[in-house]
Amino acid sequence: MKYQKRVYNVASYGLTSAESALHRNIFRRQRENSFLVRLVSTTVLIAGYVFLSALANAQDFQAPKGPKYTIDDTKWMTVGMGFRGSGVWVENRATGNFRDSFSIDNARVYLNGQVHQYVKFEINTECFFCNNTQPDSNPKMSYNILDAIGKFEYNRYLNIWGGRMLVPTERGELSGPFFQATHDAFKTPFFSQDFSTKFGSGGAGRYGRDDGGTFWGSVEPGFIKGTLGYAVGVYRGLQSSSTLGPNQGDDVLWAGRFTYNFLNPEKNPGYYTSSTYFGKAGDILALAFGASYQKNGAGSFANRSDFLGLVGDVLFEKVLPRNTGVVTVNGEYKQFYANYAPAAFADPACFCIFDGKSWTVTGLYLIPVKVGIGKFQPYGRFTSVQPNNSSKREEIEGGVNYIIDGFNARISAYYQHGDLFTKGLNYAPGVTGEKVDIFKLSFQLQM
Repeated sequence: MKYQKRVYNVASYGLTSAESALHRNIFRRQRENSFLVRLVSTTVLIAGYVFLSALANAQDFQAPKGPKYTIDDTKWMTVGMGFRGSGVWVENRATGNFRDSFSIDNARVYLNGQVHQYVKFEINTECFFCNNTQPDSNPKMSYNILDAIGKFEYNRYLNIWGGRMLVPTERGELSGPFFQATHDAFKTPFFSQDFSTKFGSGGAGRYGRDDGGTFWGSVEPGFIKGTLGYAVGVYRGLQSSSTLGPNQGDDVLWAGRFTYNFLNPEKNPGYYTSSTYFGKAGDILALAFGASYQKNGAGSFANRSDFLGLVGDVLFEKVLPRNTGVVTVNGEYKQFYANYAPAAFADPACFCIFDGKSWTVTGLYLIPVKVGIGKFQPYGRFTSVQPNNSSKREEIEGGVNYIIDGFNARISAYYQHGDLFTKGLNYAPGVTGEKVDIFKLSFQLQM
């Protein structure tokens, strides 16, 4: 069974929103340890990671399973874990040198189970703001519940989940950090539950999660070959106190996503997605549309507006003939409408979510030749974010993944150039930030 997973920092943030905060903290201060110590530490971690993966007799692709404890045919429970880390070297334009740091991107424990043929549950934990360990860190690191879901799964056509879960909008979010095609995946602006860093008053969820209910399933319309998947629901969304924030009427958030698979269907748990299948699912062509709406879901107490977020994304994966590799393309376009007045940025309690458009495209090629215990997958990516009331920001990225065991064991080395890193999630007028060069060495491990 594939585990769930998921978020961001960031955004993986430019990751989950939580990780965006981390992203900016890394840029603001240089760690006390020397560059050499950081490099050696990262190298040791990567080496140990590769060694353990080799002992596991890794294969090209396999979803994490973890130990399974069975009571009878209808009662069972599985346990798993996931960890992602990065060595980060960021250019300091003032000196021409590079600042270095090590980032714990995600550290999760997965718990899934079934208590009846149709009744299941899922509980996942996450290390929130895991790099914020200094006495003056705000927010501070905490280990807490990420997902807490009760599930009624009857058939492929109609199922119901309730609790704290991912809000169905974009493929990037529903793939989470662990099932992405690239390590640093979250680049475009976030929906409410990602832009926020807390639940309750002043917040709208965290790491892409919110409290609510989701109806999901899939059908085969027949008039066009393929499968239509849907996931729709209602959630708490942005909550405001009686004196702060725009949502004074306790309006809820509505969200939904519809995906059409024209070729092979995607086989994921629930309404979750993956951003690549390493060719193991055959040829994939999936077009999707997602939307999120909340009345009075943006701005400040004095300058509020409704929020409407629209997203269209595509996944195309082609297994080339005669065992010549796998080509994967991910594309995404977002349009957000949050028409609060610029004066709202002066309010510290403003939920100043993105207003504007953005797009990103990623192309990957999985080389079929095995080198050592894995295969190389070079890739390139471009992202453009265009706020209506702030400065434009762009980034190009090029790198290579070393696929040891699909999403269970992967190492990535990549280069980024642009001003996404320096401008972050601040969409206020007059925001500036230099274009910088960034080098990262990242890895992830799941079981």
